[in-house]
Amino acid sequence: MAVVTEMFDKLLEEDTRFGDITSELTIPEELETEAKVMVKEECVVAGLAYLSKKIQKYGLRTEILKKDGEEVKKKEIVAKIKGNARKILLIERVFLNILGRLCGIATETRRIVSKVKKVNPEIRVAATRKTLLGHLDKVAVIIGGGDPHRWGLGDHVLLKDNHIALVGLEDAIERAKKASFVRKIEVEVKNAEEAIEAVRLDADVIMFDNFKPEEVRRAIALLKEKGLRDRVLLEASGGINEDNIEKYAKCGVDVISLGSLTHSAKSVDVSMKILLNMDRSAS
Repeated sequence: MAVVTEMFDKLLEEDTRFGDITSELTIPEELETEAKVMVKEECVVAGLAYLSKKIQKYGLRTEILKKDGEEVKKKEIVAKIKGNARKILLIERVFLNILGRLCGIATETRRIVSKVKKVNPEIRVAATRKTLLGHLDKVAVIIGGGDPHRWGLGDHVLLKDNHIALVGLEDAIERAKKASFVRKIEVEVKNAEEAIEAVRLDADVIMFDNFKPEEVRRAIALLKEKGLRDRVLLEASGGINEDNIEKYAKCGVDVISLGSLTHSAKSVDVSMKILLNMDRSAS
């Protein structure tokens, strides 16, 4: 989980490499204040638990008003931050950038999952590795009700078209079996016949990549006909979006994965406003 731990600090370091010249010139060094964090549109909150821990390093205290996973309305205050005014202004933009993105991913995921569950409550909606903030994006997917899929390349074996092109399907699966029994072997297939071959070679998961819904149904029908359907998990992926996902949900797969949860999610508009000057109010 090192990526999660370091992401905030990495982005803040990049933003403040030469300091915060405006705040350093205009804000008294010891000035204390309080700021509110507000969402400007309806969304699912995600990222506050992570961010509140990260800004503790800068001596700032967070009052979380809306927990991760809660659905909030436009103009709701989701948190308050208290502490040194310069420090609050220092972390403001990185804090909001991460919060807005994670809320956007969680909101998009919640919407997609709700749509799929109405068709088939048993299907899992999963993300892909098409991420910007790595683990953080995956955490937002989970908060939104989705599945993270692989956290990284070392989680389980996923034989994609390029692996198969290099050594062939049978050889690739035989080599993959050398992994620990706890790691599943997933195979990305290009047609129904390859799916049948992969199951017979003891693959654990079949990914129908860039299949049309009718092609997925045909492949599943052939697997059932040959008594192979119950031996594997079936995943549909590639070219799936909010407009066509219900068609895939009706095909009989166990998992639907789509990169748009993370690579195309619109960030939620969030803001941070100073509520008061604690030093002046005390005088």
